[in-house]
Amino acid sequence: MKLGMWIFMLICNLLIPAAAVWYGRRFRASPPREPNAWFGYRTARSMKSRDAWNFAQRKMGEVWGRWGYAMVPPVLVCQGLTLLCPTVDGMCLWSLPITAAEVVLLLLSMIPVERALKENFDEYGRRR
Repeated sequence: MKLGMWIFMLICNLLIPAAAVWYGRRFRASPPREPNAWFGYRTARSMKSRDAWNFAQRKMGEVWGRWGYAMVPPVLVCQGLTLLCPTVDGMCLWSLPITAAEVVLLLLSMIPVERALKENFDEYGRRR
């Protein structure tokens, strides 16, 4: 029972890096065509112009691709440490910070994208 739950939690915790890598590849190869309110990297700065939009999508793809691969080893190590918990409940409880850290990393990925947008575009979405 414990090993089965551990495998389930491992798969759950690897879904976020896998999604980051998949979306990273997708956004680099074929970003959403038009700025929209539903899909893509949507911030005020990225939606100023179509050029800024395309740049932001590709930059987010680069960041998510690199960070997605970089998340895998720490997830494996941290998830491996949850096997030391004596109960399934404890193991699941210690898996939550792993997931939280992954989500925080994805949110922090906005920093390099916004920085790159600011360096390459003015406040009206025109290239510098």
